Amino acid sequence: MHQERTFSDKFFLVVKGLFMGAANKVPGVSGGIVAFVGGFYEEFIYSLQKINGKAFKLLISGRFKSFYRYTNATFLSLLILGMLISYFSVSRLLDYFLEQKELFVWAAFFGMVLGSIYYIAKDYGHWNKKTVTAGIIGLLIGISISFLSPAKENDNLIFIFFCGMISVSGMTLPGLSGSFILILLGNYVLLLVDSVNSLYETFTEMVQGDFSFVRNKERLHILRILGVFTLGSATGLVTLSHLLGYVLKHYKQITTAVIIGFITGSLGVIWPWKKTIYKADGLGNILMDSNGDHIIKNYERYWPDVSTFETWGALFFVLVGIFVLLGIDWYGKKRA
Repeated sequence: MHQERTFSDKFFLVVKGLFMGAANKVPGVSGGIVAFVGGFYEEFIYSLQKINGKAFKLLISGRFKSFYRYTNATFLSLLILGMLISYFSVSRLLDYFLEQKELFVWAAFFGMVLGSIYYIAKDYGHWNKKTVTAGIIGLLIGISISFLSPAKENDNLIFIFFCGMISVSGMTLPGLSGSFILILLGNYVLLLVDSVNSLYETFTEMVQGDFSFVRNKERLHILRILGVFTLGSATGLVTLSHLLGYVLKHYKQITTAVIIGFITGSLGVIWPWKKTIYKADGLGNILMDSNGDHIIKNYERYWPDVSTFETWGALFFVLVGIFVLLGIDWYGKKRA
């Protein structure tokens, strides 16, 4: 797995991290799909597995060069750098477009997931009774998750740590959206919108020499939540990578079949044509949580009206999403 990387390789690793970060931010889309399609999924899992007891011993004994090589740190650090850049740039841009052109954003990502299903399935020639059963199980789980109702927001730090462990699955499991899991747990806005915005504002103020945030109890509380969430994510990332590394090594064909089924079943999560259903009381008043946000009850999906320009615009973006994935596939083959 370890290899000398050219400047071009390093640059495109950062770009791949950008795509993973953006995908993780969008409910229904998995950063793991980007890794799978980008051809670096197994190296990603392998590298995370190397964050173990041996790596810790190398670090505390001062053998930094050995630690760096053992953990494939160049690969991981460049990928993580891309994700961090994404959270403060691409992700904020996505927030804007989700607010202004939500249908088109969902359509583009729907197309990307369709393209990823084609990409993963086209060369899979191992269908038999076991793998078909595994694929159907993955499909049913994906469909079931897409129809679950979201919970209420919860800022308990133990629960936040748990959210971090669970949501990071979007990076390690293609098809399982960490952002959508956070919606189901009720903490998407708190952890991927409010926390990221607070961190961005804090960094901006610090660069300007303004440290008044240290007296802002609400800001410090949000930053504490973000710290616990990050710790939970790191714990989940390392733990899941060991489990997945074992599964991929011993049950690769069955695992791939489950992934194909799961991604297909999860298409319902990012179906572009849907409207949000909010909880209401007996008088029809929309209920809010303690932060003043409307409580989401579920999503109502509907078939598009082909007589409208908006529908044709969305279908265009579905095609754009598909071609983006095919373009990544083409680029990967060209560089191979």
